[in-house]
Amino acid sequence: MSETVNTFEAQQKGRPTGPLVGGYEVIIGFETHAQLSTASKIFSRASTAFGAEPNTQACAVDLALPGTLPVMNKGAVERAIQFGLAIGAHIAPKSIFARKNYFYPDLPKGYQISQFEIPVVQGGAVEFFLGEEKKSVRLVRAHLEEDAGKSLHEDFIGQSGIDLNRAGTPLLEIVTEPDMRSSAEAVAYAKELHKIVTWIGICDGNMQEGSFRCDANVSVRKPGAPLGTRREIKNLNSFKFMQQAIDYEVRWQIEQIEDGLEIQQATVLFNPDTGETRAMRTKEDAADYRYFPDPDLPPLCISEQWVQEVRGQMAELPRVMAQRFETSYGLSEYDATALTQSLPLSAYFEATAKAGGQPKLAGNWIMGEVARRLNAQDIGIESSPVSAQSLGQLIGRIADSTISNNAAKQVFDALWDGGTDVDAIIESKGLKQMNDTGALEAIVDEVIAANAKNAAEFKAGNDKALNALVGQIMKASKGKANPQQVNDLLRSKLA
Repeated sequence: MSETVNTFEAQQKGRPTGPLVGGYEVIIGFETHAQLSTASKIFSRASTAFGAEPNTQACAVDLALPGTLPVMNKGAVERAIQFGLAIGAHIAPKSIFARKNYFYPDLPKGYQISQFEIPVVQGGAVEFFLGEEKKSVRLVRAHLEEDAGKSLHEDFIGQSGIDLNRAGTPLLEIVTEPDMRSSAEAVAYAKELHKIVTWIGICDGNMQEGSFRCDANVSVRKPGAPLGTRREIKNLNSFKFMQQAIDYEVRWQIEQIEDGLEIQQATVLFNPDTGETRAMRTKEDAADYRYFPDPDLPPLCISEQWVQEVRGQMAELPRVMAQRFETSYGLSEYDATALTQSLPLSAYFEATAKAGGQPKLAGNWIMGEVARRLNAQDIGIESSPVSAQSLGQLIGRIADSTISNNAAKQVFDALWDGGTDVDAIIESKGLKQMNDTGALEAIVDEVIAANAKNAAEFKAGNDKALNALVGQIMKASKGKANPQQVNDLLRSKLA
């Protein structure tokens, strides 16, 4: 664990302010603990598997028995390097492990092995969209450390116990500058960070199991005033609760200040049942932990060759893929970013675009109708009843004017309900558009003759009158006329 760097006044010059809340500016920084996806712990060979019986996965090293020594897990270091490369950070060629001293029952050694002055990952940034506005949050650092155990409180028997299975689990703590200005921006950042660590495979991102734990440092101030005193909301384990907790904390701090009270630096917890935060303990500063270099661990040295080897083994990064989507498929930056929110989503888009030959239309359908259906059923793209090939075929039939957009929605409904052959669905439902120009022209002539008033109004300059004529033609053609052809024919005949 570390403290968000508080060189705010020097670093924030020129950075935009966010929306004011009751006349106050909200300042938010994040500390996120990502549990690394190694099979064993950071300094021992004990398993990191979740859900084992208490204290069955804690070896002598994890228990800090006399004479035991930590041995660095190479896989944890490689995952830290991957993260640094993913966010454009500096990978320190030499970093130091330190002892962070504090005394909790779930910390067997009486200290936590972490990094302080020289972390393994330094700097970098996380970019994301908030709505259609592009944002960037700068990172201070990401450092390796071991997790503590877990206190178990059995209220019904009035006893507490300690489970040390989690002790020694490898963590990468990711610390931001205080760059966020609203709970919505904080959640958007957290989601993007979650996407990055799961995309590159260094963390499974399971928030319910504690694999991705976020702490939000929140303060408020009047615009132009010095930075306010922050309170740290610990262990936010869902994006929904994250936003609720920050919003409540902001309101609480403003009310305290308006009542003439001072904010005390503290660690607080969020209660989702009440929607409130409550102070857990006075917040410590770095000096309280008496950091000093761990004498049992030599400096961690990372050669440039090692960094390049790790780089060569990494999959295409989301920001790189998004840039490729812009170049290769002609998408906007916003659309390309939206379609690279996960590897399964990006793969689905590419397969759809290739099958249908219309990347922009494919993106619109995936971000629109497909996303709406998935959200309604609370399932991921991997579970979509409509395959990428079927959606691509459907888009191809829209593009070649076989069916209209309205008919396409009927076809999509049938695909979602278990259909597989787009052309068969179109035939069975009689959804083909009229391609016989002569037949369509005859319908247009009949409608013009039967609606002379609307035709005259359009000729007189009333464009709305054209819509009435189009509606009549679509009705006469039972929805099979191509709307664009109808418009062109009407304008030509009424010119």
